[in-house]
Amino acid sequence: MFQDIIAGLQNGSIIPYLGAYALVGSTNKLTGEPIPADSNSLILAMNNGQPMAPKLMYEFPRAAMNQELKKGRSFVNKFLTKLYGETQWTPAPLHTWLASLNLPYLIDTNRDTHLQDAYTNRAHLLIVGLARVGGTDYRFRLYHFDGTAYQETTVEVADTSLPIIFKPLGTPRPQADFIASDADYVDYITELMGGFGMPAFSKQYRRGKQYLFLGLPLTRDTERMILSDMIYDAAQPAGWAVIPDPSDKEIRFCKKMGIEVINAEVKDLLAEVGIEAPSIKNPALGVAV
Repeated sequence: MFQDIIAGLQNGSIIPYLGAYALVGSTNKLTGEPIPADSNSLILAMNNGQPMAPKLMYEFPRAAMNQELKKGRSFVNKFLTKLYGETQWTPAPLHTWLASLNLPYLIDTNRDTHLQDAYTNRAHLLIVGLARVGGTDYRFRLYHFDGTAYQETTVEVADTSLPIIFKPLGTPRPQADFIASDADYVDYITELMGGFGMPAFSKQYRRGKQYLFLGLPLTRDTERMILSDMIYDAAQPAGWAVIPDPSDKEIRFCKKMGIEVINAEVKDLLAEVGIEAPSIKNPALGVAV
């Protein structure tokens, strides 16, 4: 099955869609600590390593909303910018491999720069999700990377023949924009449902495509709502979700969406192409669970 999926990735008929556990294997270059990416590890990193109240530990957007109300929206943005834009991380094996395939379109729901770093040797387009902004009907920024630097561009003049990286929940580079708190998600998802969360060429490209969901837990409404809108107009079946030990809730959702669940990890996919990667079940080597 993985071999057929890999062939679909290479010919552009299958779009990779990355979640938190796609970052397994990325560690802090100074301390060796795994990169915080999943909800739990992000909350701990935001709160100086200390757990928050149980109702806030449920999901990062809820915890981020709590901190935003107490300390301001800038606090959350500065935290994510420092974490992903200023801290040095080793490359994640999955991102390095995906970049080697020179894929036409990738969706990354993490807020790090790993894919962007892997694409610095080639021109590409970058789409970054936005929330709670004025002066525009759109909820995205569009950038052109010429091999040296990013320049903001428009839908009308963008070279859509270039590889496209879509970061719906944001990135610190070239400008720090993030979807993080509950309020951000409400605004972004509302506009995504209304058609203002992605460029017209993305809506055209996604028609009839299938997806490979990698490292994406589907136990929370936020992930499921973003996914449902991002893959609108998908083929049927819509693709495959690589989820180790999937919950009943995840299985039911995937069945509803026409997604086949593969009980495996990212490391199992990479093993098919001869790349060794750690398991998410070993927090010392990958993203904390």
